[in-house]
Amino acid sequence: MDLPLYQIDAFADEPFTGNPAAVCPLPVWLDDQTMQSIALENNLSETAFFVGGDGAYGLRWFTPESEMNLCGHATLASAYVIFTHLEPAAEALTFSTKSGDLVVRRDGGRLVMDFPVAPGVPCATPNGLGEALGATVIEVLSAGRDLMVRLDSAATVRDLDPNLDFISHGIGHRCLIVTAPGDAGSGYDFVSRFFAPGEGISEDPVTGSAHCVLAPYWAGELGKNIFVARQLSARGGTVHCGLQGDRVMLSGNAIPYLQGTISI
Repeated sequence: MDLPLYQIDAFADEPFTGNPAAVCPLPVWLDDQTMQSIALENNLSETAFFVGGDGAYGLRWFTPESEMNLCGHATLASAYVIFTHLEPAAEALTFSTKSGDLVVRRDGGRLVMDFPVAPGVPCATPNGLGEALGATVIEVLSAGRDLMVRLDSAATVRDLDPNLDFISHGIGHRCLIVTAPGDAGSGYDFVSRFFAPGEGISEDPVTGSAHCVLAPYWAGELGKNIFVARQLSARGGTVHCGLQGDRVMLSGNAIPYLQGTISI
């Protein structure tokens, strides 16, 4: 069987930035093991698969090791593929997912995703976390699979070289978000990085779903509901966030990198 495959840089400001996602449109769902094998073969942080048409699609996301319940950058990449190649006249798409219906709309050159907020709950600092990060921990929140840690500055977040083995086994969560306020005059309200070695992702370049945790936190800290956020991975990426009740609007640019066919 031959299937189309696209690779899209999501939340990218220019080529070779943002987070690359593979997108595989399907006529019908493949079995789970085949989709997992394709994701492992692609060896990107996420491979998205979708089935549907006429603005309504089922959407699933796989890391090289497991299926995820929510993924921002691969949703953005999937919407870009549909808007560009499959439904160029569409203005909005609805994706049915394990996290409910997610709507993506055009907004000029950016795509806007309507995601559920995932506010964190303050929790105790795991023993050894500061040493594993090599940084002073200011605050810790638990948000489902994610542990969010506030550090003192954007420079500390940028220069972080954490112990990934500790993150895999010592924090009691699958993923770690580190965050701090943006530098004055930088144009960014807050910054972050995201580590998920337990999911086969040492560091995710740009993580849309993490901003479902970050946006409500920084709304409380900064007293505002609209943000420009920067993820300080080596590739880097910009996420525009707008908090609206129990939803967060996440928007960014998508840049195509590759289009081809896979044979399975």
